[in-house]
Amino acid sequence: MHQYKKRRDRLRKKLRLVQGEAFLVSNIVNVGYLSGFSGSAAWMLVTREHDHILSDTRYSTQLKDECDDLKVEIRDATSTTIASLASLLKSTKTTTLRFESDSLTKSQFDQLESELLGVELVASCDEVECLRSIKDKSEIKAIRESIAVNQKAFSVIRSQLRAEQTELEIAHNLEHQMRLFGARGFAFEPIIGVGARSALPHGHPTNKQVGESAFLLFDWGANVNHYLSDLTRVLVTAKIPPKLRKIYDIVLKAQLAAIKKIRPGVELKTVDQAARKVIEDSGFGKNFGHGLGHSFGLEIHETPFMSPIFDGKLQAGMVITVEPGIYLPGWGGVRIEDDILVTQNGHEVLSDLPKQLDECTVQL
Repeated sequence: MHQYKKRRDRLRKKLRLVQGEAFLVSNIVNVGYLSGFSGSAAWMLVTREHDHILSDTRYSTQLKDECDDLKVEIRDATSTTIASLASLLKSTKTTTLRFESDSLTKSQFDQLESELLGVELVASCDEVECLRSIKDKSEIKAIRESIAVNQKAFSVIRSQLRAEQTELEIAHNLEHQMRLFGARGFAFEPIIGVGARSALPHGHPTNKQVGESAFLLFDWGANVNHYLSDLTRVLVTAKIPPKLRKIYDIVLKAQLAAIKKIRPGVELKTVDQAARKVIEDSGFGKNFGHGLGHSFGLEIHETPFMSPIFDGKLQAGMVITVEPGIYLPGWGGVRIEDDILVTQNGHEVLSDLPKQLDECTVQL
């Protein structure tokens, strides 16, 4: 419980800096981050003095178990969350309410306006998300565990790879293996791309068989105790084609150049540019269209993002992906991705699966 209170106190400090009275948290991921609640329906109200969580009778017992340090407001089927919130704000004499503009729907906002007479609504963006960008010790531990499960599951699938296996079969087997090692499931739908289909950065698994090409791409992640991981590797199942070696070496060089730049205080754009320059200088700049990487934790895409247009600097405690790629339609694509912790003095690569191309060959 202690870490949740510390997180709420950090939000409360931000509230006081803007002379705010209360902050409404409607994003359920943010509610869980601030409270430990693992259900699917709740709002939180953080004030200068108290923390409230609002939900319904389905979660009465769960809230007592998971959030016994919070003031719990439970509604039944005859009321709504907004009505419950209005009653609470009236009792606390709140006149100004900040809300998550990225989470609250227009319909919900209109209802709040009509219910909360005399309360000024102030839009706020990314307040909790910015707190989430710096992982605490418990979160880093959970992410390490997720990466460990992710890698163990992949190693099993790699050892069992057969020419007749389809992308879909591999995806199903990978999730099953993750669960055997303790995962709740996938962090996201895995990308398994054989041959030319590896040129689809977010392709969906199909009935394409492993033996139909000399290589395939895996992009996968595990959900372990609500924290996620995200890795990408290319496996070679035949003699390494010269073109694949050329493209792979460029991508690996780009990734290593970017990782080398990671330390507190470095501009996000600087890390992105380190990788992008390697790929552009090799003549494949137009084939690397996405950002270099992103943070992750409770969600697979969290702020900050590393791209040519995202402003900001790295800070100790951030966990980010570094995943440059080159995609050639009709031939295939190469992406190499690792998970990196920004430390006080530099960085730590949390994932350690082999990524030299000769180490990524599989005998079918």
